[in-house]
Amino acid sequence: MTSSVSKGCFVFKPSVKKRRKTPTVEDYFTHGSEDTENSKLRFRNCQTLWDQMKADTELLQDELNRKILDSLLAFIRKNVSTFQRGTDDWASRMRAHEIPTAALVLGVNVPDHDMTFQSLSDQLQQSVTPFVVSVQATECAALNHMIQRVLERLMGTTVSVDDEEEPERCSTNVNQKRVHCSLITLCNWYKTVTKVHSKKRTSVGKDMQQHPPIVVIFKDLEAFNPRVLQDFILICSRYVEQLPLMFVFGIATSPSTIQHMLPHSVSSLLGIELFQSLSCTQHLASIIDKVILTYQFPFKPSGKVLQVLVSIFLYHDFSVRNFIKGLQLALLEHFHSQPLSVLCCKKEEALVHATELSPRDVERLQQLPSFMRYVEEQGPQEQVELLTSDDHVKEVCQKLLKDLHKYHKNYYPILRCLHVLTASLPKYPLGKQIRELHICCLEKNVWENEEYASAMQLLRMMAKDELTSALQKCAEILKHGKAKKMRAALLQLDNLLTLLEMKKSRRTKKMSHFEILRDQALEFIDSLVRSHLAPPESQPLYEVCYYSSSAVLRRHLNATPRTSIQTALSNPYHYLKNENLRAEDGTVSNAAPDICIVYKLHLECGRLINLYDWLEAYATVVSAAEGKDPDSADFGKVDELKHARFIQAVSELEFLGFIKSTKQKTDHVSRLTWGGC
Repeated sequence: MTSSVSKGCFVFKPSVKKRRKTPTVEDYFTHGSEDTENSKLRFRNCQTLWDQMKADTELLQDELNRKILDSLLAFIRKNVSTFQRGTDDWASRMRAHEIPTAALVLGVNVPDHDMTFQSLSDQLQQSVTPFVVSVQATECAALNHMIQRVLERLMGTTVSVDDEEEPERCSTNVNQKRVHCSLITLCNWYKTVTKVHSKKRTSVGKDMQQHPPIVVIFKDLEAFNPRVLQDFILICSRYVEQLPLMFVFGIATSPSTIQHMLPHSVSSLLGIELFQSLSCTQHLASIIDKVILTYQFPFKPSGKVLQVLVSIFLYHDFSVRNFIKGLQLALLEHFHSQPLSVLCCKKEEALVHATELSPRDVERLQQLPSFMRYVEEQGPQEQVELLTSDDHVKEVCQKLLKDLHKYHKNYYPILRCLHVLTASLPKYPLGKQIRELHICCLEKNVWENEEYASAMQLLRMMAKDELTSALQKCAEILKHGKAKKMRAALLQLDNLLTLLEMKKSRRTKKMSHFEILRDQALEFIDSLVRSHLAPPESQPLYEVCYYSSSAVLRRHLNATPRTSIQTALSNPYHYLKNENLRAEDGTVSNAAPDICIVYKLHLECGRLINLYDWLEAYATVVSAAEGKDPDSADFGKVDELKHARFIQAVSELEFLGFIKSTKQKTDHVSRLTWGGC
């Protein structure tokens, strides 16, 4: 039993008011905006790119999971066929009470597992069996609860158990028929359903059999109570002759988890086959490669923003799903904070939008740092035109957007070529992962790094076969390049490769023919790097596409709940943006929420706080907020409503961990924090 400073329960009937409309993302864009049309256009661009990112990443996730899901489906189909035919293999399994089990090792990126299990369930229901059920540890604290969840989700009805809470839980579903919680009930139901299923099997999937299996998916095996899991397996093993049961274990750590959780007497009842998914780092590399390192997706995170997202991935949860959410948040923030993001779209659309820029947008364009640098590099007459003529600015804007698009079309193929050449070098001087090299290129001229010079020295010591193989990979990359410069580079690289693949001449004191060609090839690669891997900041109008507010993104994604709570309590205006709550530093408006007033008053107290004195101080502040005359008799008077509001606010502070009850003095509470905000 817990002790609380709140000794009563107070009920307040809400006033009948018109329900406020829930704000949408579009409202977030247009709220407080001077240019509504610009805001709406930015919102549409953001929505288009958001949908594209979501579709591309989901498709990629499905492709990455395809191999392991196909293997799982093949395993389940194989066991289904043995049961249908009644072969000796299944007969021996029945005698041993053995249940076919797939141990699916997914890795520690737990937030991503739901997508994998959902894909598995969908594919099983489409082509193998309609009887697929998933359970989680949080809903299976006891054996009867686990059986109940399995039966309810398979049978689609309420299942009663011998539990005090169950009659209450089931009383709301009076129209549903309740059945007893046991596997005998499931057996009877399965016999009935499969008879109907066999009559209608021509209308279902062609791979479905007369006796489709019952697949139970344990999403988070490590979190299950070992005793509950053991008992469930033991019970199920007694019914394998009547029920074609199959299990799928979702494992986040290691396959040895099964041996740790289940004794041999139980694990021997499972016919286990191991399935290993791709690592989360491989998933992340694929997402970055297909979504970020492509000129076809106009939105670009800066180096620091990408570092924040990768750091959260590596040091928090290894979740690709959360990485994508962070990228989507960066996308949303970019389009909300940058009015010129109306130009962050496909090339053709961007050129059209450039001709439709409003005078205010032209002014914003002229104030961009990259555009100001561009103006400074022009002649005097051109500078005057760029600063005075809106039409000329729009024409130049179109040209610069084309150049920015060409920059990206040339940047990514050369980045991949440099990565192919350097990733296999000792100690990976330019980064083992291409994202590391990409971040390096975004921050400054990559050829100015010491690692780049050392990489080139190591490449000049490469043997003929190794260098030729690496350059051939570069040629394959350039073949997919769409820009004219990439096609010209491919032609020149092919000529060098043709010479390199010839037999090298006999070694003399002078450089051999191979060494000369090797130097030429590396000088050519170096020239490509210097021409096409300049940082984005060197390109005019790069601000249109690149989001660089890493501090804002970090604040959104790296949760600091204690700091956020204290900020909200000491300065409610920071979150609510209500002008009535704006106050000087160190003070709280008397119109603030009750908990903020109570919190501020408690900061002025010592370790022990007298509840009555605290209540009187609160009543005084609230009376001032109500506009009462300080000289009146009612000013600061504690009535029932103020008392109830005070008790509620104090209880909330206790729940948040700022105070606690104390046995030293019954009319006091103990303060758990020190100092002000």
